[in-house]
Amino acid sequence: MHLNSLVSKYNVAAPRYTSYPTVPFWENEVFTEEEWKLRVIERFEQSKNKGISIYIHLPYCESLCTYCGCNTRITKNHNVEEPYIAALLKEWNMYKETLQTDNIKISEIHLGGGTPTFFTPKNLEHLISGILNGNTKTDCASFSFEAHPANTTREHLQTLYNLGFKRLSLGIQDFDPHVQFIINRQQTVQEVRQVMDEARSIGYESINFDLIYGLPKQTMDTIFNTVELALEMQPDRISFYSYAHVPWIKPGQRRFTELDLPIGEDKLNLYRLGKELIQAAGYSDVGMDHFAKDDDALFIASQDGTLHRNFMGYADRYTPLMIGLGVSSISDAWTAFAQNVKTVEEYHTIINAGKLPVFKGHLLNEEDLLIRQYILDMMCRGKVILRNEHHLTTKIKKRLEPLLEDGIVTMHAHEILVTEIGKSFLRNICMTFDERLQQTNERNNLFSQAI
Repeated sequence: MHLNSLVSKYNVAAPRYTSYPTVPFWENEVFTEEEWKLRVIERFEQSKNKGISIYIHLPYCESLCTYCGCNTRITKNHNVEEPYIAALLKEWNMYKETLQTDNIKISEIHLGGGTPTFFTPKNLEHLISGILNGNTKTDCASFSFEAHPANTTREHLQTLYNLGFKRLSLGIQDFDPHVQFIINRQQTVQEVRQVMDEARSIGYESINFDLIYGLPKQTMDTIFNTVELALEMQPDRISFYSYAHVPWIKPGQRRFTELDLPIGEDKLNLYRLGKELIQAAGYSDVGMDHFAKDDDALFIASQDGTLHRNFMGYADRYTPLMIGLGVSSISDAWTAFAQNVKTVEEYHTIINAGKLPVFKGHLLNEEDLLIRQYILDMMCRGKVILRNEHHLTTKIKKRLEPLLEDGIVTMHAHEILVTEIGKSFLRNICMTFDERLQQTNERNNLFSQAI
């Protein structure tokens, strides 16, 4: 079947599978903070020598990017910085008390948002020093942060580098002035180039560019120019995401209408053009939406089988325990997920009461764990081996039949392999494993379109 026909057939509402079960299907009614703590302790004891991962959500932005689906707080009042950092460190100390240790090995720290570079370098130094105090970085620790090119200073870069950060991700999305105007995300090529040059001169080892296709007013010309400008700067990685249009969740996306968006075949053509340009420039496809140079840790992980996918996307390692700090952060103890409250006010209130700010979560059962592994294997390795004796195997094979006919996967006995064309339909493949999704008819108001 022609690729454009496949797009028409498979462009349905689908999860991005940064977790399984996906958040809409968590069984919050049986989740408790007490059980969450027990799962965290259990996972820590099983894997503490491998180190833990810490995600810190810094929600503040000075202006609203209208395409954004993240949990943000818009303000120009920088007096919010110090109280928020104090609350983050209190939350971290609660986890240290839960784990009953003063020396935790830390494998990863990632600062996301929001706009982490909304915070002053001094305040970021206070935050990270407080997290690291008394703890140990693993030998191959990976610290990274997201940055807005228009407000990232050399002092930001140097301060975080001195604390162990060697990776940064620049949120560019699109270089076209008209597209930037309508999504309210403005930074010049010169600003991006300056941050790149300063980061490289300081010693950063991996720089990622976030680009998005499917934004309002994008055309083949604007995508061509954006990707070409990005490639001239030679980032180590490029994330080329599909715009997720979910205005029922994010009202800011109503600044434009569906009539402004490239959809269907038009959107697919933007993706195909961008992907062709990126790969022609020497970047390899390492998973859904992600491309990397052959000497980058993400590509190396994709080749040696250690690539992992979590709530932040693809990672070059699997860290058994991930603690999320801050508003809306999600934590992962492998057998359980927990998410923090979503408003700054509620977060401060609960932290000041001396409680963990988790408000919902999910405790994975044996079937969840099996399906989670299937989805991870497909997303990260393009291969799944079904358990012959499991009752789901027959159901999954039945669901895969249309994808087999359309050349999206191949199957040999119990081994499922993604084809080259199937790499554009990873979300659809994973839906065949997703037992919780299969049991509901309500999808359109939960997830964005697959393509």
